[in-house]
Amino acid sequence: MSYQQLDLRILIKKVMGSVASLLSPLRKACLLCKQNSTLHVDELGLCHSCYTRIPWIREALCPTCGRGEFCSDCQRRPHSYFIRSRSAVRYDETMKELLARYKYRGDEHLKVVLGQMIVHSYHLLQMDRLMLHVKSDSVQELITFVPVSERRMLERGFNQAEQMAVELGKRMGLPVVPLLTRSKHTDKQSFKKRSERLDDLEHVFELSEAVHDDMYGSPASSFVIYIVDDVYTTGSTMNQCAKVLREYFSAEIFGLTWAR
Repeated sequence: MSYQQLDLRILIKKVMGSVASLLSPLRKACLLCKQNSTLHVDELGLCHSCYTRIPWIREALCPTCGRGEFCSDCQRRPHSYFIRSRSAVRYDETMKELLARYKYRGDEHLKVVLGQMIVHSYHLLQMDRLMLHVKSDSVQELITFVPVSERRMLERGFNQAEQMAVELGKRMGLPVVPLLTRSKHTDKQSFKKRSERLDDLEHVFELSEAVHDDMYGSPASSFVIYIVDDVYTTGSTMNQCAKVLREYFSAEIFGLTWAR
């Protein structure tokens, strides 16, 4: 065998090996269980076992909040400042553990996983919007997020809602604009009754001062605004944020949360 033939055979083997590696599933550590496994692009960097444990909301039975079951909260609140909200997953024990790792234990790389998951919320909402009306090309779509207090930012080092909004914006090709600020710190809403949440969140959110100098601050413009947050519980936070935005913007306002 000549050197030219040998070199050709080596080159062919390298090419075939490269093609095989591209076609074969990727093996690396699962982002949740950390075990080396076969991962797939459509499974968010998770192994099959972890992916199948995600409690996706496939159908929204509550037209307002998107809950996959009967919702007493929306029955008690006939009026809302946002049109409707959609969530990707049910907030079960597995999802609580996942969020705790992300928010409180410094596992910040999970923002990619949660950000990809919230894309499901966006798609659920778009299916509903198609039934509500036909989208107008003159309407500007943008994403904003629920702000956290300075104290919470110092404790955690990041705003989880903002990071999810940024990940969603990348995937959907939509601008992410910090429209809101938080004027005062409040204790965790999950520890409070619904009536306490409503009172506690009154006058907490304000329009960001930067909006007035920005192109998005024109009252004559028409917008579709998506407010991103991590967990939808009673909708009090989402509603107060939407209330502030409605005072300034001519906009259809929708909520997008990771969990319900």
